[in-house]
Amino acid sequence: MPGQKRTERDIAAKLHSDDRAVKVAGRVREMRRRRRWTQAELARRTGVGRMVIGRLERGQARLDLDLLDRIAEALGVWLTVDFGRDPREDVANAGHLAMQELMLRLARKHGLERQFELATRPAEPWRSIDVAVGSEAQRVIVDEECWNVIGDIGAAWRSSARKLAELEQAAVGRWGENGRAALVWVVRDSTRNRTLVARYPEVFASRFTGSSRAWVEALTSGGPIPTEPGLVWCDVRKGRIYAWRKAVRPLAA
Repeated sequence: MPGQKRTERDIAAKLHSDDRAVKVAGRVREMRRRRRWTQAELARRTGVGRMVIGRLERGQARLDLDLLDRIAEALGVWLTVDFGRDPREDVANAGHLAMQELMLRLARKHGLERQFELATRPAEPWRSIDVAVGSEAQRVIVDEECWNVIGDIGAAWRSSARKLAELEQAAVGRWGENGRAALVWVVRDSTRNRTLVARYPEVFASRFTGSSRAWVEALTSGGPIPTEPGLVWCDVRKGRIYAWRKAVRPLAA
């Protein structure tokens, strides 16, 4: 309205709009010229007047989605319209990160050394340990692998076994022959993961021979850290872990 003072928000919105219009103008002009089309030819294929294309390429036209969609179709390209990332949206690996946060908090509660994403191979940081926890009193370093979703079971276990072997060397190097390493899988309690574990009971039971109850006790109450690898469930929403009940049936006589 005439005489109405524009707010800072209005001014910022106008600047962003003008900037987008200039960028779109440049893209349309470049694509048209690659095809050796005149503005009149693009207008004909788009079904609008040539002056509309001229104003658009000068950055003077209002960015109408219908017009842009027509131009994209005429040029044979995809039109992508999207918003930026919502600052209130959680991070992509929120479930996995929540488990790591829980394990780090439990370790701090019991006065244990702890490290987030420990790279046992500095040249290959993507193969890092989710949470590494060290107990000076028990002379043990624990590899706590947090699984939001279990994909390739075999590959996952081989990766854990490699990390465990490398931690074993680190523990011996620190405490001598009495030093050791331990492994526990912290698995998100979801229908998908429970179905997977239930489908292959022998596979999981053969690898995770340690007492799940003992592991829960060690992680939540600071009890003795089991020697054998273990698996525990994690309820991310409630922020708690609990024991996995093995479902291996005895063999028939």
